[in-house]
Amino acid sequence: MNIDRLVMRFAGSMVIVSVLLTYYVSPWWLLLTLFVGLNLLQASFTGFCPLAKILRRLGVAPGSAFPK
Repeated sequence: MNIDRLVMRFAGSMVIVSVLLTYYVSPWWLLLTLFVGLNLLQASFTGFCPLAKILRRLGVAPGSAFPK
């Protein structure tokens, strides 16, 4: 497992969780979906992803999108 796959899995999981929370709890949970989407968008332009930095420090193998 590399950083790229873990970042995509985490982002996808957060979107699913926020949609479920929006449906069952409050529409304000859509802000979490917005945050995840904006973070993915800025990471695609800048190559900077906070989660990738954390995973790298934890010793996860780098991928092609977030190399060392």
